[in-house]
Amino acid sequence: MLEEHGVAYRYREYTQQPLSRDEIADALSLLGVSPKAVLRKNDKAYKENGLTGKEDDEALIDLMAEFPTLLQRPIGIKGKKAVIGRPIENLLEL
Repeated sequence: MLEEHGVAYRYREYTQQPLSRDEIADALSLLGVSPKAVLRKNDKAYKENGLTGKEDDEALIDLMAEFPTLLQRPIGIKGKKAVIGRPIENLLEL
């Protein structure tokens, strides 16, 4: 979709190059949301780690760095702005 609109982008495969803890914290800051807002509760890692969604922000960020599938995606970042790409058209806001 981005190519159709002539938008240049760099794709990062989150399973091959997971975001670091600092990158996750930065993305959350740009999104203006807490980790709970982007936590995938239906993910296997959520269940396997016995998460409740009531964990503190720091613990969730640590877990998202360790288990990248816990983080909703895609996340588009351009400069000082970020959006969650669900629906995918949100990425065009950047």
